Amino acid sequence: MTGEWSIQDLAKAAKTTSRTLRHYGDVGLLEPSRIGSNGYRYYDQNALVRLQRVLLLRDLGLGLPAIAEVLRGERNTASALRSHLELLRQEQDRINRQIASVTTTLRKTEGGEQLMAEEVFDGFDHTQYKDEVIERWGKDAYERSDNWWKSMSDDDKRGFQQRQIDIATDFANARKAGLAADSDEVQAITQRQYDWITVGWGGKKPEACAFEGLGQMYVDDSRFTANYDDPHGPGTAAFIRDAMKVYADRM
Repeated sequence: MTGEWSIQDLAKAAKTTSRTLRHYGDVGLLEPSRIGSNGYRYYDQNALVRLQRVLLLRDLGLGLPAIAEVLRGERNTASALRSHLELLRQEQDRINRQIASVTTTLRKTEGGEQLMAEEVFDGFDHTQYKDEVIERWGKDAYERSDNWWKSMSDDDKRGFQQRQIDIATDFANARKAGLAADSDEVQAITQRQYDWITVGWGGKKPEACAFEGLGQMYVDDSRFTANYDDPHGPGTAAFIRDAMKVYADRM
């Protein structure tokens, strides 16, 4: 197979689904190079490179509208790839900082040392997820949270971050103690998680579906899974997800 790929072959090679590729086509991100008499979509090498760009930008946290805007502004493929290579190198640096941050957190947690918020969150920047947040929950949700964050003092920010560390640690300890996600003890921790998210959303309380969706994202999105599992042990993110679902079901 050279020069052209069916939608099934392309989906398999890109480790995605035909449904996703069709959706990309429907929103103007990835048009097929031709459609056969049987109605099947086929893609040439230009489409292959474009899909690579879409997936790379997706991995960087951009939402589909933002990706479309980036691609509309690019005409030279080689220049676009060079720009993206630089973004990947920046992302590599950020990930290396996250790895160092999680390593420090793990070492201090196992050694009983005091955690510092600056160390724990080195490499984590909430603004990099702007387009993703807007796509998921709307522009108002992002702006409300962003304005609230910018209004805080450095001490308040450290306190807010430390509060989440404490909540995640209590979740992990509850899981290790064998407590059930629907137990009173775990649901009390989940209430603190709900309150913490409410503060982060600028005082707007998440509805049940949004709260459950956030919990599911902790498992589905490897970035969030690592934030919980790496310092606290595999299964912590899933345990929090289960606890948040129970809480949402009871709302």
